[in-house]
Amino acid sequence: MTLIVPTRIDAVDQLTEEGIAVTVEPRGAGAAIPAVELAILNLMPDKPVTETQLLRLLSGAGLPVRVTLLRPRDHVSRSTPETYLKEHYQTHEDVADRRFDALIVTGAAVELLPFEQVTYWDELRGIMDWAQEHVTSTQYVCWGAQAALYHRYGIPKHELPAKLFGNFPNRLTDPSSPLLADFEPVVAVPQSRHTENLRADFEKTGELRILVESPESGVHIAAGRDGRELYVSGHPEYDPDTLLRQFRRDQAKGADIALPVNYFPDDDPSADPVENWQDHGRLFYRNWLRGLTRGGIPLADITAEKSGV
Repeated sequence: MTLIVPTRIDAVDQLTEEGIAVTVEPRGAGAAIPAVELAILNLMPDKPVTETQLLRLLSGAGLPVRVTLLRPRDHVSRSTPETYLKEHYQTHEDVADRRFDALIVTGAAVELLPFEQVTYWDELRGIMDWAQEHVTSTQYVCWGAQAALYHRYGIPKHELPAKLFGNFPNRLTDPSSPLLADFEPVVAVPQSRHTENLRADFEKTGELRILVESPESGVHIAAGRDGRELYVSGHPEYDPDTLLRQFRRDQAKGADIALPVNYFPDDDPSADPVENWQDHGRLFYRNWLRGLTRGGIPLADITAEKSGV
């Protein structure tokens, strides 16, 4: 199955080299391939890196996925050139009249700011409200999850005494969930954040179901609105060297950064880091997309039938 993008983003060449099928289908050309309609609201500074990581996980769904890239309308990116954004990204206004099967809202490098001080906070709140009516299922990731939990339920984020940084074992607290089909009882999850949400606040809502959590790093996946909204604190999309690059970046800045936990063999930063999370990441994305329906019909059946598979 293929990933379908409207422009030749940087991820195309990288994923093609990895043997992942990517088709460029220009906007306005008509949907030649029946596919899952998925949007990514990319709030990360280095957008091409996040695109590649997420598309790699989406490719494991075994379904054609048509991807629309979105960005905040007025925010100036620190790391991605404006020319790249204008060529490859749209804003919410461009797609407000469309319906999507799925939406991913990424993390952002603003977690120590109060939500109301984020320059695009009002726009993001509008997108989250819009998604309730126009998107079958939305996955909020890292700071995106914190923002949605705060907006929906008033759940605050709490600053940690030190950065939560490493690769943490998590247990399945609801192994019966279809989202966790074929999961091992314990899965590894990379984390890289300065703030957290408390389990007690999830429980107070009476509406959120905790699916995966860790005694060290807290709630990893929670579901709301009958599974239509997913809140994911960790980063199954991370490359094997992502934590390494973050560690070196923080060291170069002179930050007081500890070695990422459970990442370097014998805590030796000169050794190749472990990578034991991406298989479960792909599995989670597969279960998520293959569990979606359109008009009561599973998307897996719709795309297979119309594609002649």
